[in-house]
Amino acid sequence: FGLACCAIEMISLVGMRTDIARFGWEAFRATPRQADLIILSGRVSIKMAPVIRRIYDQMLEPKWAISMGACCSSMGVFNNYSLVPADKFMPVDVHVPGCPPRPEALIHGILRLRDKVQGHAPDGWRERYDAVGTEEVLPEADTESAAINVYQPGDTAGA
Repeated sequence: FGLACCAIEMISLVGMRTDIARFGWEAFRATPRQADLIILSGRVSIKMAPVIRRIYDQMLEPKWAISMGACCSSMGVFNNYSLVPADKFMPVDVHVPGCPPRPEALIHGILRLRDKVQGHAPDGWRERYDAVGTEEVLPEADTESAAINVYQPGDTAGA
């Protein structure tokens, strides 16, 4: 799901230089019923978030999601009211950092997702550096409202 400049890097995966056909990933599916992976690449606005969530909900199980780029993962340099990180409205399995990330970084993210799916994912940095239990816990948001709001009034998590 290409939204901005990261989409060009995602599209270049099927070119000669990276050639993801050697992994069997070259078939980009046009409908959610045929896809099991959604790659969000680019800036996600508040108006686009429900559309992406509807597409994600229409995908059949098992399904996975990759957040590609700094804008989609943490709003990047556009840290303002109109953008929303992908983690706020759908589960994301792998984050690919960069602005925009190179195609090789996306291949690395897909390989990490493949390892995660096969059940032998590498340890995260919390396990590697013995930092389990240092997470910051935010209060739960009101889940009964139908609108997608990134932050509740008074919440300073995005500041």
